[in-house]
Amino acid sequence: MHAGRRYTLPQFLLWTRHCIYPLAAYATAVVVLYELAGLQWVGIPWAVVAVLGTATAFIVSFKNIQTYNRTWEARQVWSDIVSASRGWGAMSRDFVPDARKAREMLDRHLAWLTALRYQMREPRPWELTDKPYNVEYRRFYSIPEREVPLEDELARYLSVGELKRVLSAKNRATQVAALQSAVVKDLFARQEIVVLQFIHLQREIKELFVLQSRSERIKDFPYPRQFATVSTLFVTLFCVFLPLGLLREFDRLNEGIEGLMKGHMVWLAIPFSVVISWVFTSLDQVGEGTSNPFEGGSNDVPISQLCRKAEIDMLEMIGEPDLPAALKPQNDVVL
Repeated sequence: MHAGRRYTLPQFLLWTRHCIYPLAAYATAVVVLYELAGLQWVGIPWAVVAVLGTATAFIVSFKNIQTYNRTWEARQVWSDIVSASRGWGAMSRDFVPDARKAREMLDRHLAWLTALRYQMREPRPWELTDKPYNVEYRRFYSIPEREVPLEDELARYLSVGELKRVLSAKNRATQVAALQSAVVKDLFARQEIVVLQFIHLQREIKELFVLQSRSERIKDFPYPRQFATVSTLFVTLFCVFLPLGLLREFDRLNEGIEGLMKGHMVWLAIPFSVVISWVFTSLDQVGEGTSNPFEGGSNDVPISQLCRKAEIDMLEMIGEPDLPAALKPQNDVVL
């Protein structure tokens, strides 16, 4: 998540510059063919570009609205996870008379948070982490889940036996929650908690399963590929036709121009077509980059920061003096 006031223009240009180069090269080639090679038939009516541009604007706007909704839903899910974590910490402290067992339940929940956030950072075929512009921009920040192995993180919270069992599972977060449920059941069987406390704890575990499933749904179901494909296709077609439509429009300006630029106005089609095309390609790139809120991009939901925040809150509840440091933004980006 970008935690600053805004992206600066140099930052945004750095992220989108891979689109600018081919746009400039193509526009230049089109003008050279029209002006120097005499191939004036390459110019097309502006009405064609206007109709295509209108359709492109609609589809790009639709895409950006829907991908923003995905990110906002992901943010709501993880806000609920933080809230449920605080509730679990309070119940573990107040319901379980044995302080050692209460701390184990709290640690096991922190292991669930850890396993879940690591699962959310696992790559998917449709994600964009390997795109050159994203790889290049990642030098400004780091992804915590790629800095420390999952095994080392889970070892902080789980016993050796539980760690081995969790690491052998396909869905590790689910396995941690299942272990937690078994511990709660054992507490009730030993009559260390009463039936009402047992019901509340199990209800909270069920809620954690629901929140995990909602997060997994966003992670494992991409923004529909048919809409993503149509959006990118329309933007590409628009960028192809735009310089061709601007040729005659700028050429007509020579009739009312005197001085240095007379007879050369068509060359202005290059910068104008690059700027207009860049607007559309940037909007499409922003929408695509917003569609996967857990992939490790600079616009992700900050699940690492939220988990750390929940951990600090839970440890403070039990009076733990040695608290981990809150995650701070790196170059205004925090994950």
